[in-house]
Amino acid sequence: MTPEVGEAVATAFHQEWGQIVATLIRITGDWDLAEESAQDAFALALQRWPRDGVPRKPGAWLTTTARNRAVDRMRRVAVGAAKMREVAMSSFPDEPGGEVVVSGVRDDRLRLIFTCCHPALALEAQVALTLRTLAGLTTAEIGRAFLVPEQTMSKRLVRAKSKIRNAGIPYRVPPAHLLPERTTAVLGVLYLLFNEGYAATTGADLVRQGLGAEAIRLSRVLVRLMPDEPEAAGLLALMLLHDARRATRVDDAGDLVTLEHQDRARWDGGEIAEGLALLDAALRRGSPGPYQVQAAIAACHATATVAADTDWAEIAVLYGELARLMPSPVVELNRAVAVAMAGGPAEGLVLVEALVASGKLGGYHLLPATRADLLRRLGRTDEAAAAYREALELVAGDAERRYLARRLAETTAPA
Repeated sequence: MTPEVGEAVATAFHQEWGQIVATLIRITGDWDLAEESAQDAFALALQRWPRDGVPRKPGAWLTTTARNRAVDRMRRVAVGAAKMREVAMSSFPDEPGGEVVVSGVRDDRLRLIFTCCHPALALEAQVALTLRTLAGLTTAEIGRAFLVPEQTMSKRLVRAKSKIRNAGIPYRVPPAHLLPERTTAVLGVLYLLFNEGYAATTGADLVRQGLGAEAIRLSRVLVRLMPDEPEAAGLLALMLLHDARRATRVDDAGDLVTLEHQDRARWDGGEIAEGLALLDAALRRGSPGPYQVQAAIAACHATATVAADTDWAEIAVLYGELARLMPSPVVELNRAVAVAMAGGPAEGLVLVEALVASGKLGGYHLLPATRADLLRRLGRTDEAAAAYREALELVAGDAERRYLARRLAETTAPA
């Protein structure tokens, strides 16, 4: 198989997986069948595309193939002739405009999110199930996002699918008066989807552009669906302000470029302006929430002409507010970084050591990585090197691993 075909299959996976699975779930009503048939379609692409060439419309080819695999599987298990005819006769349009309209929303993927985010499911299960079916994230990747073992996450996903099937939860966007009860979970799904695209938890690429673009697209749909929800606008603002820096986060070799060293002239001014406008409009509603606060933090970075102009004191205050709204050890770790930048590494290290002692972030590579950086800045090189080694044992992403390895080499190099 040529590199071009391999890249075409990988690109199609990132761009089309969610749409294919969502469409098959709508038609078959069987979550496992939808995922398995989609996997079969991509496996077949790896066999046939090197021989036949990449189709003009890879998504249409994959969807049709997945549909046919679903029909074959259903026939083998004798699900019933009526359902097989329904699947076989269902059209899978090439263009988004041809999608079937359900609940007034012309988007299978958004309907999938709202189905996953039914209040009968636990919040964590809602988010995890959507990331699995919509984004095609592996169970291991989702487990890392929630800081739980892969086996634990696998059991939660199985239980969530069973509950949807047994409870007959409908595949649709609920009516307007029921939207608020699912808002928190839907926003959480989109946020984690964007995060996996912005800073992949595993693999060769730090940035998975397709996932980030899909999260932004779906967030725009959600903002149109819920124009009076300030947190939806806040989340979209947060995504845009982060995405504006995407092109500068890695260099030509694919290595991580830290915020202070990024070329700010290459940041996307259009996305920054749109993000700031969305944030301003959301804050004027007088109901600040976690996503608006995070967007305000991102705005502090986006509006600093040079790294030295960053208002770290304001960022530390905003992280304190975020910790009040959304208590989390990860938020506390980010606040420690801001405190260190505003008041010096010694102040930040006090907060980091408290997190280490609490044991709340065990297995999270950014905790020892942050501790290592603060120790290095304080001149405590032996301790810093040990912390970098600990972080290297935990990190899964290749770009971050190379960055930490460089830092370790710099720390242990002879003076």
